[in-house]
Amino acid sequence: MAIVIFSGILLFSLYLAVRSSGKAKKGNMEDYLVGGRSFNGFILFFLAIGEVYSIGTIIGFPGGIYAKGVGYGLWFLGYILLAYPIGYFLAPLIWRAGKRYNAMTAPDLFKSHFKSRPLELIVACSYLLFLIPWGQLQFEGLNVALNALGFNLSPSIAVFIAGVIAYLYISVSGVKAPAIISILKDILLFAAIIIVGVAAFRNLDGVHNLFSAAKSHGASLSFTNTGDLTFSITTIIFQAVAFYCLPFIVTVVFTSKSEKTIKRAQRFMPLYMLMYPFLIASSYFALVGLPNIDNPNHAFIATAVELLPSWVVGLVAAGAALSGLLVLAITSLVVGGIFTRNLMPSIPENKQRKWSQFVVIGYLLISMVLTVGMPSLMLHLINTAYFGFGQILPGLLAILFSKSATAKGVGAGIIAGTVIALTLQFTGMSVFSMNNGLVALFFNFVVTIVVSLMTTNKVQLLTPMVNSK
Repeated sequence: MAIVIFSGILLFSLYLAVRSSGKAKKGNMEDYLVGGRSFNGFILFFLAIGEVYSIGTIIGFPGGIYAKGVGYGLWFLGYILLAYPIGYFLAPLIWRAGKRYNAMTAPDLFKSHFKSRPLELIVACSYLLFLIPWGQLQFEGLNVALNALGFNLSPSIAVFIAGVIAYLYISVSGVKAPAIISILKDILLFAAIIIVGVAAFRNLDGVHNLFSAAKSHGASLSFTNTGDLTFSITTIIFQAVAFYCLPFIVTVVFTSKSEKTIKRAQRFMPLYMLMYPFLIASSYFALVGLPNIDNPNHAFIATAVELLPSWVVGLVAAGAALSGLLVLAITSLVVGGIFTRNLMPSIPENKQRKWSQFVVIGYLLISMVLTVGMPSLMLHLINTAYFGFGQILPGLLAILFSKSATAKGVGAGIIAGTVIALTLQFTGMSVFSMNNGLVALFFNFVVTIVVSLMTTNKVQLLTPMVNSK
C-alpha cells in the first residue's frame, strides 16, 4: 500500500507539472527562469518555503541529531529564525536590483551593476562549484525515501529515477511547475512531520517520558563543551546572513511581482517552525527505540516505518521525496540559467532555454555520480555548500548599499574567502572552534574593502540599490 500511495502522489505531481505548461511562454527565458516576475504572494510563499524546507529538513535534521547530538539541531533552528528578519529587509532590495537590471540569475546582478565580465565569471563559477554538493544533498535524501518503502533499489537506480522526475518538472514550463507542485509538497511535508512526531510522543507516553528516555540514551539539551557552543553560534550567524546569497533563493525572489509581495510572504514564513518540535520527537524516538540504525539519515523514515501503518508511510515518504525533487528541480534550473547566461552569454536568448536543458542533464548526471560514489552525511554537505554561497555576501551588500566597492575588490574578496573556507574545511583546521565559513567571510570583507580602496579612484562610483527606486 505504501508503494501505491507514494507512486500515486508522484504521478499526480507530474500531472500538475504538465498542466502548468499551458501558461508558459515558449522560448521566453524570463518566463522560464523567473516566471515572468509575476508570482503573487500565495505562490511565492509556497515556492520560497519549498526552498527553505527541503529534504535536508525532513531527513538531514533528524539524522544530524541522531549522529551528532542536539547541537546540530539547535543551529538548524537558530539560523532559519535569524534568516527570516534579515530576509524581510534584504529580499525586497534584491528584487529591486533584479528588476532594475533585468537579472534572471544572481551573477546577472554583478555583471550589470559592476559592468565587469571577470567578476561575472568569478561569481558564476563559484556558484556552480558549490551547487554540486547541494544537488548531491537532494539525491542522498531521495535515495533514503525510496529505499524506506522497501523498493531495495541500488543507489544508482534510485538517483536515476529521481533525476528523471526532477528534469521533467522543469522541462515543461521552467519555474512554474515547481511553484505549483510546491503547494502539494508543503501540505504533505507538514502533515508527515506532525504525524510521525505525534506517533513518537504517544509511543513513549508523552513529551516528558520521550525526553527523559532520550536523555538516558545520551541526548542532552546542553552543550558538552565550549567549543561546540562556539561552533553552533557562529554557524547560526554565518548561515543566517548567507541565506539570501543562495542562488536558488535569489531566483525565487526574482519571481515575485513586487517588493510588497515579498514582504507579505516573509511575514508568514516563521509559521513553518512549528514543525520542529515534531521532528525533534522523531529524532529522540529513533535514539531510544532504534539505536542501531546504520545510516543516521534514515532516522526519520525508520521512525515512520516503525510506528505507522503502511499507507501513512507512503504519504510520509512522498512528502520527503517531493521536498528533495522540488529543490533539485529549482537548483537544476539555476545551474542551467547561470551556464547559458553567464558562462556562455553569446547564446541567443531564444536558444538559451534549449541549451539550459542540456546543461541541466549534465548537472544531474554529475550529482548522481557523486551521490553514488561519495555518499556523505547531509549536514556535512549543507555546511560545505554554504561555505561557498556565503562568500558572495560582501558583493551582494555592495550592490545594495555601497558606492565605493569595486569589481576588483569584490572579486578578490570572493576568491580569498573561498580559498580560505575550503582550506580550513579539507585540512580539518579550526580557528577558535568557529565556523570556517564565518572565518573566511571575515577575511573576504577585509580583502574586498582593502582592494576596493586601492582601486576606487579608477572607476565610476555606482548608485546602491537602497537609494534607487
